[in-house]
Amino acid sequence: MSAKLFSAYTVKNVTLKNRIVMSPMCMYSCMEEDGLVQNWHRTHYPSRAVGGVGLVFTEATAVTAQGRISPQDLGIWSDEHVEGLAELVSLIKEQGSKTGIQLAHAGRKSEVREEIIAPSALAFNEEYKTPREMTKQDIQETIEAFKKAAERAKKAGFDIIELHGAHGYLINQFLSPLSNKRTDEYGGSAQNRYRILKETIAAVKEVWDGPLFTRLSAHDYHEEGMTAELYVEIASWMKEDGVDLIDVSSGALVPAQIKAYPGYQVPFSETIKHGANIDTSALGLITTGIQAEEILQNNRADLIFLARALLRDPYWARSAAKEVRHEIEAPVQYRRAW
Repeated sequence: MSAKLFSAYTVKNVTLKNRIVMSPMCMYSCMEEDGLVQNWHRTHYPSRAVGGVGLVFTEATAVTAQGRISPQDLGIWSDEHVEGLAELVSLIKEQGSKTGIQLAHAGRKSEVREEIIAPSALAFNEEYKTPREMTKQDIQETIEAFKKAAERAKKAGFDIIELHGAHGYLINQFLSPLSNKRTDEYGGSAQNRYRILKETIAAVKEVWDGPLFTRLSAHDYHEEGMTAELYVEIASWMKEDGVDLIDVSSGALVPAQIKAYPGYQVPFSETIKHGANIDTSALGLITTGIQAEEILQNNRADLIFLARALLRDPYWARSAAKEVRHEIEAPVQYRRAW
């Protein structure tokens, strides 16, 4: 049986050469709060493409200056950001990988100096600022910011867009009853809490016809919070609304103790994949090729997102190929060594 990890994966008009994905990870490397691409990004991302990753995602990229996680995050809130992002896309594609961008707004978890906004005026914890509750105008302006960001991502040449709806950031804050205490049409029922994401997906699709992923935190690790089972319904709505794949993560909405162990989030991916009949990714303490292959062969996910494993080893694909006895071609410059 051939290794599924190294089989092609096609979504819409984009074909990945394998199912290894570099997960979005904040690099906190922009200068002077401008959100512009730096030499670090030009080195960091293409090196994983050289290493054989099928799809390279840039970090959470802020759709507004106010929506940055930190002042050093990449931005896409201005046309000035397009040139640097386009250069990144070119450098990554030149080395044989497809490119993805994660569009994000941090909401109440933003650490910028400006006023921050969220669905409800609830701080993440005592160390974070208390956000201002968003007005309906704020909501519409934020949806428009995601749409404009998608337009810029298209201009920059990205193959795939992912909306960040996880890890306690803005869209996640709307989706969970723990952080969304609104009494208007954006709060209360699951359908109402989903409304901002539904409207964001629709706005993005007005300007973007390529593959669209969404990252979800499938478990809040709180007795009154969301679980993968509860997210099945929302995931089915997302599929109807045009999302192609759900990138299944968990946690970080509220302070919580999480028992992390190898593959601890894979059951969440499996639940959503089969419950909503939608493609999913698995991520979280996936470190070996054999582990990744098991997840794919047992139909628990369709893609493997790697984070820290790729920070430790840009050539993880080579090690994984050896483990699953699959031959991969070395970059021509490295053939004598590989």
